[in-house]
Amino acid sequence: MTIQKGDTLPAATLVKVTEGGPEQVATTDYFKGRRVAVFSVPGAFTPTCSARHLPSFIEKRDELKAKGIEEIAATAVNDAFVMGAWAKQAGADGITMLADGNGEFVSALGLTMDGSKFGMGTRGQRFSMVVNDGVVEQLNVEAPGEYNVSSAEHMLGQL
Repeated sequence: MTIQKGDTLPAATLVKVTEGGPEQVATTDYFKGRRVAVFSVPGAFTPTCSARHLPSFIEKRDELKAKGIEEIAATAVNDAFVMGAWAKQAGADGITMLADGNGEFVSALGLTMDGSKFGMGTRGQRFSMVVNDGVVEQLNVEAPGEYNVSSAEHMLGQL
């Protein structure tokens, strides 16, 4: 079953990219007591993800924070080292990278996709959401191959 607006996020473990190395975080702890903008990409370093999706949140970071977003997090079914390299290459200061290497988080959300025809296996769909104290306040899931409603610009219009 796919997560819906108003639902509490399911328990899962993500790996946060930090200066000191990968750090496991439980979603129940990470999202507790704050308002977080989360966006999911099918893969770090993939074309739309690198050229448009991550840059939209980098460019709109301050505007999102001015609207009450306390943290902005990117997630993908990639390992923490890939996510860290992607953040560094993109200059994604102020964006928290949360690796979902085994796809546990997107599976629990019901937001997986089959990227097998591209040699990518099971990945997360492209989406964004606002999570307020562990509850989904906004959810924007893209149609396959699209990039519109999961952008930072779209999210700003919802806040």
